[in-house]
Amino acid sequence: MLNLDTTPTIQALQAEVVRLNKIISALMNRAEREATSRMTSYGLFQTTVTLENQVRSRTTELSAALRENEQITRKLQLEIEERKRTNQELEQEHEEQRQLIHKLEEAHNQLLQSEKLASIGQLAAGVAHEINNPIGFVYSNLGTLQRYVVDLLKLVEQLDCFDAEREPEQSEQIKRLKQQIDFDFLHTDIMALIDESIDGATRVRQIVQDLRDFSRPAAAEWQLADLHRGLDSTINVAWNEIKYKAEVIREYGDIPEIECLPFQLNQVFLNLLVNAAHAIEKQGKITIRTRCDDRTVTVSISDTGCGIPPEIINRIFDPFFTTKPIGKGTGLGLSVAYGIVVKHNGEIIANSSLGEGTEFVIRLPISQNT
Repeated sequence: MLNLDTTPTIQALQAEVVRLNKIISALMNRAEREATSRMTSYGLFQTTVTLENQVRSRTTELSAALRENEQITRKLQLEIEERKRTNQELEQEHEEQRQLIHKLEEAHNQLLQSEKLASIGQLAAGVAHEINNPIGFVYSNLGTLQRYVVDLLKLVEQLDCFDAEREPEQSEQIKRLKQQIDFDFLHTDIMALIDESIDGATRVRQIVQDLRDFSRPAAAEWQLADLHRGLDSTINVAWNEIKYKAEVIREYGDIPEIECLPFQLNQVFLNLLVNAAHAIEKQGKITIRTRCDDRTVTVSISDTGCGIPPEIINRIFDPFFTTKPIGKGTGLGLSVAYGIVVKHNGEIIANSSLGEGTEFVIRLPISQNT
């Protein structure tokens, strides 16, 4: 940056002009006094006039130089101010570029995370489809087996009614065989085993269905969806993370279907439920509430965990910000959830009390056209 200080030069010129003016005045006074008192000769007067003209000429030159110097100084000051403005504009432009690069990095990382989640969803949907086929015929075969066993036990009971018509030796053999295989226990237990197997197959089918609903890659278009169904399927998918830590309390209100991307909202619910479970050290509660008004549906997920310190609660939605140990969290869960909710023209806020728990409140429009 140019820094030219012309003040000393201007002051020196001004001092020189003042000094010359004083000399002129002194000479004039002196000439007048000498002319009056002693009636000096014409030559002395002519010399005095010549000297006066020279002094005046020099004064004029100095005044012109002073004006020129002032003009140069003004131009330099304007140039300095222009360079300052240019530097400020460049710094502002660099700051805008840094912010833009940061936003691009965030968008890129969120895109990578979304693509990863989509790939996992496709893989999970494929696995669920493959599991659904064999579990389907296992479930069907168990139902058929149950009917067969019931028929066979009825046959055995009917044959026992004809025990008196058998030969004593045959009746004794049948009696020993029943004792050997503990027929009475088998009669009771076999039906219990089949019932338990059918119940287990039913649960597997439900888990597979929930997994398909949660990760359905076909749900990439806006559609009407039941949030309660999405919440229930997400709870089942995340149950292994939750069941050892918390009791899940569902306080569902009467809400309509909303226009949304179900797969993405399920990802939001999953991130919040897993975070809630991780926030509970030993045993606690996770409460899910839903309600609606004329235009929006509200979903709140609260826990009785450790809570979030006030000094960091405003940063929890920032990409890569995490309070979990290294290797336990990427810092993208809440950031992705925030991006999905904003994409749905909704809002997500966090309320927390340190040592008491945290509540995440999600508000979503019922229709995307309003």
